[in-house]
Amino acid sequence: MYTDVHCHINFKDYGDTDELIESCLLSGVDLIITAGFDIPSSEEGMKLAERYKNVFFTAGLHPTELKGYELSDLKRVEELCAHPKCVALGEIGLDYHYPDTDKVRQFAFFEAQTQLASDLGMPVQIHSRDCAADMAEFLSSHAYVFASGALLHCYSHSPEMAQEFARMGAYFSFGGTSTYRKSKKPRRAIEAVPAERLLTETDSPYLAPSSKHGQFPNTPANIPEITASMAQIKGLEEGEMCRIIRDNALKLFPRIKAR
Repeated sequence: MYTDVHCHINFKDYGDTDELIESCLLSGVDLIITAGFDIPSSEEGMKLAERYKNVFFTAGLHPTELKGYELSDLKRVEELCAHPKCVALGEIGLDYHYPDTDKVRQFAFFEAQTQLASDLGMPVQIHSRDCAADMAEFLSSHAYVFASGALLHCYSHSPEMAQEFARMGAYFSFGGTSTYRKSKKPRRAIEAVPAERLLTETDSPYLAPSSKHGQFPNTPANIPEITASMAQIKGLEEGEMCRIIRDNALKLFPRIKAR
């Protein structure tokens, strides 16, 4: 009963999708959320969710994928969010990694999408990279983001900031990078955050866990390694960690339970 709350099986890197889903089920991964990052990937996620019972999806515009989009395009995101297997609006957020970042444009889309999620009563999946101060400022001044639930996926900021976000009401998911013993920041963040705020993800096809270092594509079938590592960090049995993670996922994404 393993859980992947954020992956991209809406990419074309996996070969036969039936075989991919079967390999996940054989690994015990029976809940998968494939994350949209633009409109085509969100639409593909919807098709996969309709095809496979254990797959759900999110819809949204990623901060580095905004080229060619206008705020009016959020109408299509809203339509996708109405689908019964769309469990969150995302992934959305801020990403200052690249030198040509248009911070004003990213902020405008992030604010508009969080407001849309609030209007729809939907949780959000948030992408946050190299923007710690601005993300903290945004979340502290937009408390409505947490009203229907918010996940900081592939969390990469400080443990101290994680504790502050947790006090605001955030959930956190960690992937393959947290299985590397030299990855001190995510491992310390896992230590710092209450287990009731933790979730597992792969962000596949990227970020393979340590035993699959250098392999591509990463897949949701690798979630057990991530879960075992998280359990070890938290001092819990792996089975108990699985149960906590599943409970957290059902609380954050109530449409899953409704299915």
